[in-house]
Amino acid sequence: MRELGINLGARIEMDVPTFCAHIRELGFTRVFSGSTDPDKVRRQAEEVHAAGLCYDTLHAPFKGIMNAIWQEGDEGEETLRQLMTCVDLCTEVGAPIAVVHLSAGEKAPPPTDVGRGRFIRLVEQADSKGVKIAFENQRKLANIAWAFEEFKDASHVGFCWDCGHEGCFTPGRRYMPLFGERLICTHIQDNEGIYGKDSHLIPFDGALDFDYVAEALRAAPEIPLTLELKRKAVPYEGMTDEDYLLRAAAAIKRLRERIG
Repeated sequence: MRELGINLGARIEMDVPTFCAHIRELGFTRVFSGSTDPDKVRRQAEEVHAAGLCYDTLHAPFKGIMNAIWQEGDEGEETLRQLMTCVDLCTEVGAPIAVVHLSAGEKAPPPTDVGRGRFIRLVEQADSKGVKIAFENQRKLANIAWAFEEFKDASHVGFCWDCGHEGCFTPGRRYMPLFGERLICTHIQDNEGIYGKDSHLIPFDGALDFDYVAEALRAAPEIPLTLELKRKAVPYEGMTDEDYLLRAAAAIKRLRERIG
């Protein structure tokens, strides 16, 4: 049976120990974090492990920085430094995978030689640390296609499929037939199917076709099903953390049943 995971951001009032204890009772075994604060990550990791859960992945920094990695200059080097810091943190807190974006927005630059060199350095560093890099689908097919061609022989480089991104950023495009055999982690979420509105709803609360999601995952390597939710999404205003997590657990178990 596939294990279940959820992001630490799927809470408002609960502290991390309470959250971990609660989700464990609901059947989750894994969590991940998108925090870029090393001290916060270390503290959270201690609390996660104390609860008997796996710190499954760390999401590398991306907001406002990712496009710079393809361009000459200090900003690109700083972006690489932040990604490398994430890999180091993975080693430190026992998270086996770093999830990495390749671009941001509609005007993301195409792959360049300078960006290629930086990503090679990142992938080599991850290999030396025993960490896997999972490239996540965003808006640009060219960037992620470049990555899987460039690193086709790197067994520690894989795919993070965000089904919600596929639905709201690239409607009509299917990533799993292209990269599903490289799948090593998932971001399971729903949205309204409105272009660019990445609302991170609980599955079955939006417009995504979860029969398709189940079919795509059924044909891929059997890995954990990990929710990436925004607790403050509008439909859940006024809901307690306990009720919200109960709803999230029921939804991801429903998807798991559909996968079979």
